[in-house]
Amino acid sequence: MESEEAANSESVVSRSDPTQQSAQHTKCQEEEGADDRSEEAKPPPPPDQKEILRALEVVERDSVAIAQSFTSLFASLRVALSEVTGRSVDHMQCFSDAAGHLQECALDAATKGNRYINSCLRLNEEMKGIDSLALQLYPSLV
Repeated sequence: MESEEAANSESVVSRSDPTQQSAQHTKCQEEEGADDRSEEAKPPPPPDQKEILRALEVVERDSVAIAQSFTSLFASLRVALSEVTGRSVDHMQCFSDAAGHLQECALDAATKGNRYINSCLRLNEEMKGIDSLALQLYPSLV
């Protein structure tokens, strides 16, 4: 009996207005699309506890690796800075020694140069009297 009613309803639908048929068709498509959208809009099922623990282990391992990398980086920077500072101190000591030696040499050269100038001045004073001595010794040359 139900099959007869279904057949009658189908024949009624087929004999009805064509716009009514397209409206029913559109309504069916919308219902199917709504079912598809509701499946798409559903959030994925929550991960189970094992997956969460695995993800936490991965994050923890990565964090430890990053921390070790930074520790290594800072240690190598500290060593490099220590070497540069040590070399800078050595270079400053060398520069100080060279500057001190240069100062001593310059002072010694200035002292010797001063003595030379004084000797030249004394010799010049002594040579002023040599003209009269030369006239006395060699009167015919003048």
